[in-house]
Amino acid sequence: MSQKILITGASSGFGRGAAIELARQGQDVIAAAETWPQVRSVREDAQAAGVELTVIKLNLRDNIDISHAASFDVDVLVLNAGVMEGGAVVDIPLQRVRESFDINVFGHLELVQAIAPKMIERQQGRIVWTSSMGGILVVPFLGAYCATKHAIEAIAGSMKVELEPFGVKVATVNPGVFNTGFNDTGAESYVQWYNPDTAQVPMPDFGDSLADQADPQEMIDAMVDTITSDNPDYRTMRPQETIAAAKQWQETEWTQKA
Repeated sequence: MSQKILITGASSGFGRGAAIELARQGQDVIAAAETWPQVRSVREDAQAAGVELTVIKLNLRDNIDISHAASFDVDVLVLNAGVMEGGAVVDIPLQRVRESFDINVFGHLELVQAIAPKMIERQQGRIVWTSSMGGILVVPFLGAYCATKHAIEAIAGSMKVELEPFGVKVATVNPGVFNTGFNDTGAESYVQWYNPDTAQVPMPDFGDSLADQADPQEMIDAMVDTITSDNPDYRTMRPQETIAAAKQWQETEWTQKA
């Protein structure tokens, strides 16, 4: 049975891949992109793939855009848009930190608060948060980004328990390092403000960590399954080897010294 699915951050990467695959499966997909050029690009991608999508503009820092997105009565809400800002915690400009929370957390939370009541009223729905391996462990020099994803984990965990009695499922997907371009953008984001002569902590070379990024299709397939399956796992992390790393991190937090 076809479901109406709204996906934020559908202009590239996991969001675009999942939107096209879901449409290919016959789902009624609303793909949200941040800018009008991105909207047109997604429409072109859908046409090239031979699928039908409704594509809307959604800047998560724009209340008008959020209200428009919330006007769709959806069965599944996929909160996938995000930004990654690099920089040592003691050096990164607070403007960048606030912007990261505005997009990754607060804009999505505003959208949830507008759409979830409709799900509660009909006693059915699903909300999927795109978290990250950075929502479980911490990557040095990506502390601000990881902080937004840790916030998402707390929000999603609370929502899961709060909405379960109303028939609304909540899940997270937690990508590791995939070759979507997102990590590459995050790795160079600091260049606009970073000054090696005045920085408290020197920035490292991210080159090695970006060398062997995984094929994003694995994560896209896992996302589609979380969105559509009757009884999805609460957390879905890929690649598989990242799961072991995340569990090891959690155990280390109980044993390492300050």
